Amino acid sequence: MLLRLLLIICIHIPVVCCCQQLIMLNDSANVSIRGMSVVNDNIVWVSGSNGMTGRSVDGGNTWQWKQVKGFEKNDFRDIEAFDAVTAVIMSIGDPAYILKTNDGGNTWKVVFEDKRKGMFLDAMEFWNEQSGIVIGDPVEGKIFIARTFDGGDTWQHLPVENYPAAKDGEAFFAASGTNVRALSLSEAVFVSGGQYSRFFMRDEKTMLPVLQGSQTTGANSIAVFNNKNRKAAKQMVVVGGDFTADTLAVKNAALSADGGKTWVEPQTPPHGYRSCVEYISRSRLITCGTSGVDVSEDGGKNWKLISKESFHVCRKAKNGKAVFLAGKGGRIAQLLWQ
Repeated sequence: MLLRLLLIICIHIPVVCCCQQLIMLNDSANVSIRGMSVVNDNIVWVSGSNGMTGRSVDGGNTWQWKQVKGFEKNDFRDIEAFDAVTAVIMSIGDPAYILKTNDGGNTWKVVFEDKRKGMFLDAMEFWNEQSGIVIGDPVEGKIFIARTFDGGDTWQHLPVENYPAAKDGEAFFAASGTNVRALSLSEAVFVSGGQYSRFFMRDEKTMLPVLQGSQTTGANSIAVFNNKNRKAAKQMVVVGGDFTADTLAVKNAALSADGGKTWVEPQTPPHGYRSCVEYISRSRLITCGTSGVDVSEDGGKNWKLISKESFHVCRKAKNGKAVFLAGKGGRIAQLLWQ
C-alpha cells in the first residue's frame, strides 16, 4: 500500500531551535534504492536493484514502479531525471550499461555499453540537461570516465592518456550516485575509497582524513555548495566510513572551506557510516546511511542524529526545496525542516 504514513521523528533540545520531521512515503517495493533524482518539489525518480525504477509526479504521494524489460537482474545505482518523462539510468557491473527513457519509463534505450571485463560504473553527474559525466572503477589502473553533451543520448570515453591513475586498492563506491559532483559550469570533482581515499579535482589529488585501508572503507559521497552564479565552489563536505561497521562514528566525514585544498574533521561527526550527503542550504545539510540519518545546521561542523532508520540516498530538489530519502525495501521518506 502506498500510504503516506506520518512517521514523525523530532529532535527535542532544552533550548528550542528546530524540529526535523521524516515523513514515510513508501516502504513496500521489491527494490533496494540507491539512485534518486529530484527534479522539483513534485517530480521524483528513483532506481535500484531488480531492474526497477520508480517515479512520482505528486511530491511522493503516489509512485509508479516499473521493471526495465530485459534488465530484470541489473542494479541501477544512479539516475538523472530532467522532467516527468525524461531520465537516464546507470547499471553497475559488467557489461556496463546506461539507458535513457523519453516516455516516463515505459521504454528504455541503451545509450552506452562496455563489455570489458572489470567494468563497474559508480555514479553520474549532470551540469545541465545536455552535459554530464559518469565515473567507474579503475580498469588496468586507470579510473574510467565518459562524457555526454547531448543529454545522455551518446557517451564518449576520455582518451586513455587522460584517465586519472588510481593507487593499488583504490576504487569507488556505487552507494548513492554522489561520489562525483559538479564544481562549476564545466568542472566536476569526485572522491574515492578502499585502501586509499582521495579527493580528485583536475590534476590534483588530495588525501582525505577519513577511514581507509580496506575494501570497505573510505569516502562514499561528496556534497558541493554551489552559488547561483555557479562559480567554482569552495564549501564541500565528504562522508563515508566503513560500511561493515556502520555504527562506527570515527573518521566518517570531512569538511573543506577552500575548494578541496585542505580538509578537516567535524567537531561532532555523523553517528555512523554514511553513504550520502546533501546541502539543503549553505549551513544546513543532511546525511544518511544504513545506521541512520543526521542533520547539521552549521555547515557540517556538528551533526545530530534524527533517525536510526536505514537509508542509502538523500537528495534535494534541483528546482525547489523538497528533500527526499530512499533505501532498501522501497523505503522512501521526505524531510521536513521546521
